Amino acid sequence: MAQTRNKRTTGQGRTGTTMRRSLRREAPSIIGLLTDEQDFAAMRHYRTFTFDDHSVYLQQVEGLLKALAAQGMHTTVALFDPEEYAEFCAESGIAADSPTGRSRFTAEIAAAGATVAYTGQPLDTLIPLLVSRAVRRAAWEYSTMLLADLGECADCGQDIGRAAFDRASHLLLRTLETAGPGIHHLVCSTPTENEQLLAALHTERDTNGPVRLDSAEGAEFVTVLAVGIALESRGGVVLRTSAPGTADRVHGWRLTRGSLAPLTAGEVFSAYCTDADTGEPVSPESGVEYCAGFDIGADEPESHR
Repeated sequence: MAQTRNKRTTGQGRTGTTMRRSLRREAPSIIGLLTDEQDFAAMRHYRTFTFDDHSVYLQQVEGLLKALAAQGMHTTVALFDPEEYAEFCAESGIAADSPTGRSRFTAEIAAAGATVAYTGQPLDTLIPLLVSRAVRRAAWEYSTMLLADLGECADCGQDIGRAAFDRASHLLLRTLETAGPGIHHLVCSTPTENEQLLAALHTERDTNGPVRLDSAEGAEFVTVLAVGIALESRGGVVLRTSAPGTADRVHGWRLTRGSLAPLTAGEVFSAYCTDADTGEPVSPESGVEYCAGFDIGADEPESHR
């Protein structure tokens, strides 16, 4: 009996271990990444943060990502911001100088912030994508807050932010419908008093099929465009279309009176071939046609008819 019980116990132990290993493979992993040396230096103030060289830290992170991938585990990388971490710990009453605090914060930002799924790409590819998504996320959050604070129109009682969002959605839909088949990349730029808001959107459409786009990117794009509509700022939209066997085409529009007015080919060329930071000319790309914006066929807003 004793020998039989030992066998059963051993079998149950092995079964339990196997089951836990199976569950572990199905449990996703999250890594909070310090992408630049300044953020890395800020975390070195914590005694329990044991790394002292950013390059070595990145090498170790990449090694961990590869090891997890080799085990068949899905891993998500989130942008770790030391300032937000300190605020999170202070508000939550968590000890900041602890692995537990960093782990809880990483889980929080992965649930609500910008992330990138690790699919074997090198960190040199993953980091710019992660930073770009974080910037877009911040622009979307700022735009959403701004729209919510605009209140109601004094004349008609309509919610200004909601009306602008609906109008922006209509403009985006008409632009994509009129653009036709191909792979489309759109960028919306909207200046505000405190920020230069940017949003990018990638879409694809077959000859006879509907437009396919990422819902999160679509929401970010529409929200930034809606800010320009609500504030009547001098925003703009640029569309680049790629299709097999043809040169890429670039079109552009300026936002005016709640609608998108086509730019001339010269204006599109000037906007696309000018460095946004320095204002210096940038060499045009070969194999790219700079075209006037086309009429998207969107009706004028009712208040301006």
